[in-house]
Amino acid sequence: MNNVIVITGASSGFGALTARALADRGDTVYAGMRETAARNAPQVRAAADYAEKHRVDLRSVELDVNQQDSVDAAIERIIAEQGRVDVLIHNAGHMVTGPAEAFTPEQLAELYDVNVLSTQRVNRAVLPHLRAAGRGLVIWVSSSSVKGGTPPYLAPYFAAKAAMDSLAVSYAAELARWGVETSIVVPGSFTSGTNHFAHSGRPADRAVEERYETRYAGLMTQVAQKLAALAPEGADASLVSEEIARIVALPAGQRPYRVHVDPADDGSEAVSVLSDRVRQEFLTRVDLADLLSAHPSAA
Repeated sequence: MNNVIVITGASSGFGALTARALADRGDTVYAGMRETAARNAPQVRAAADYAEKHRVDLRSVELDVNQQDSVDAAIERIIAEQGRVDVLIHNAGHMVTGPAEAFTPEQLAELYDVNVLSTQRVNRAVLPHLRAAGRGLVIWVSSSSVKGGTPPYLAPYFAAKAAMDSLAVSYAAELARWGVETSIVVPGSFTSGTNHFAHSGRPADRAVEERYETRYAGLMTQVAQKLAALAPEGADASLVSEEIARIVALPAGQRPYRVHVDPADDGSEAVSVLSDRVRQEFLTRVDLADLLSAHPSAA
């Protein structure tokens, strides 16, 4: 049986690539994106053209992760058309670059909304269906910045991704007894195949930003160039989409809790191995070892 999958932030980058990779494997994929009749109309057309050309079931759906009404309507449409959702992929996110001090608190709140609160909106719409079914898979697209080496000028984004990753860890345990699996996919920095850096936001306080430029001029250019140099040849965003498609295709009960796709190797995997082992040991010590993996719901 094919999977019915919904993925957020699927207009470009990891999201668009993953939607296509999953559809190529025979799944029914709903590529969630906002402004499908306006700004993202070309992306909707591109997805439809891809589906027709490759004879796959790839559908765009209006899904603005910042609006609960939009999220609810998207999930209601999917349930009406398919009767179920099997896999939820949290991919939507936004990056900003610049000195942390130059961002207003309101900007940090907006970034947290996109990268963290959005997952809660979608979870509250989808999880009741997964819990009722007693099975399913939630994939969280995290970031190696959560535990790996982190260059300056990306602090608000890194903080938001760390919050999302922490939420994913807690959800993994809370969904286990419902039979719902969790996989956390941790991409490293990719300068090819995604537009995170190109579309990143800027600080609102330009005066402060300019002051920092007197000491950190050209820092982001230096970081981007070095990251590109560290990555091996051929390392682009399709590595992430291929890994997500591989995880989805695995039999229930055999999906990995956390995987890294980090060609530049910023150290995140080494730290994650330790932190995930500590989590495993602690849950075992408090007699909650059954929460380390999903098992069939008793309902």
